[in-house]
Amino acid sequence: MKNFVRATLLIIVYCSSLHLVSGQTSQQLSLAECVAIAIKNNPGLQRSELELSRNQVNYKQAHYNRLPSVNGRVSHGYNEGRSINTTTNQFVDNNYYSGNQSLSLSAPIFRGLAILHDIRRKANAREAGKYEFESAINELKLDVIEAYILVQTSRDMLLQAERQLAVTQESLRRATVMQGEGAMNPGDYHDIRGQLFLEQNTLESTKQELYNNEARLANLLYMSVEELPALAPLPLPADAATSSGSALYEQALIALPDFKALDWRIREAEQTIKVTKADFYPSLSLDAGIQSIYSSVDVLGYNYWQQLVNYPSKGVSLTLSVPIFNQMRVRSQVKLAKLDLDEARWNKKIQENRVREATATTVFNLVTLKKNVRNLQEQEVSYEEAFRVAQVHFDAGNSNSLLLLTAKNKLDSTRNDLLIKQYQWLLQKYINDYYAGLLEL
Repeated sequence: MKNFVRATLLIIVYCSSLHLVSGQTSQQLSLAECVAIAIKNNPGLQRSELELSRNQVNYKQAHYNRLPSVNGRVSHGYNEGRSINTTTNQFVDNNYYSGNQSLSLSAPIFRGLAILHDIRRKANAREAGKYEFESAINELKLDVIEAYILVQTSRDMLLQAERQLAVTQESLRRATVMQGEGAMNPGDYHDIRGQLFLEQNTLESTKQELYNNEARLANLLYMSVEELPALAPLPLPADAATSSGSALYEQALIALPDFKALDWRIREAEQTIKVTKADFYPSLSLDAGIQSIYSSVDVLGYNYWQQLVNYPSKGVSLTLSVPIFNQMRVRSQVKLAKLDLDEARWNKKIQENRVREATATTVFNLVTLKKNVRNLQEQEVSYEEAFRVAQVHFDAGNSNSLLLLTAKNKLDSTRNDLLIKQYQWLLQKYINDYYAGLLEL
């Protein structure tokens, strides 16, 4: 019975340990999760989101400008000496209190269609802001992707450096034994020993580079390096579909929110010209009001509320304002608005040229890196065999450390280059998907 209980406890402990291990594995962050965290936590992006709310408020206010404005006014004062009684319009010599209450309404009837054009302008600005915010999200995604891939590159480089160091440590162990037996040239022994310290320094430099890349990624996620959990590995691409630079450019013109935002900014500038030109036209407004007066020395002895009812004054008016000469102000504002429109159009041309260059570079890099990876894979196979042969000859005493270390360094350098090129290829693939509108993160 005791053995059964003990066996049961062991099984429970073992299962619990497996659960803990699986729980730790589940704590790994994927690239998509890193992107989501960056979008949620990044304060710069959250600040940009305020502009969306600001544009929405401005758009609603542009609609509200069609409504009339209603204002109430109440004033009361104390009078001493000879003054005019407001209720009788006669002079009085005693001190008294006076007051005035009014309610006024002003409604725009025609302002050269300025209100209509301003509504359209604010609508265009609101749409442009949405696409600009989407563009900011995409830029943050690219930054996170790049930082994530750099961390993965550094971590794999660190593992590779550790494996390369382990090979050198084994070679040094053999060399130590052979030197003790007098079967090795002392120069070869010290050459291998020096290689060991060289690779130890390389290992420390790789750790430093890994820390710097992790710090950059943690900064994008708005957390400390210590809070950054383990990252899920990224599968290195076996192949990547490529198109021509011109085809990718045409896709980018359609897919990127940047160009949609620039188009809306151009429409906004066009409406601004119309809003400004509205000041050339006359404006017509309707005004209405009602007011009442109060005096503490009213001859009829009315109290405050009785005077409010018995002394009302009402009025309605139409006001036509015709611009004749305003120091050429409106003309200058129209010219400035047209310059803003030209600037918006040139901004689009500049962005198109930048994207044309970027897409062409992306396609070229993608094709070139694909060839580099293929060549390095073949090169790795050849150098692996060369190092194996050099190791056999060195162990047999038919070679020296120079030939051995040369073969090892060639193999190590090729493996490092292959790893870096594979991750560069992966990064270019993500950039290619970004311009093609296929980036799904």
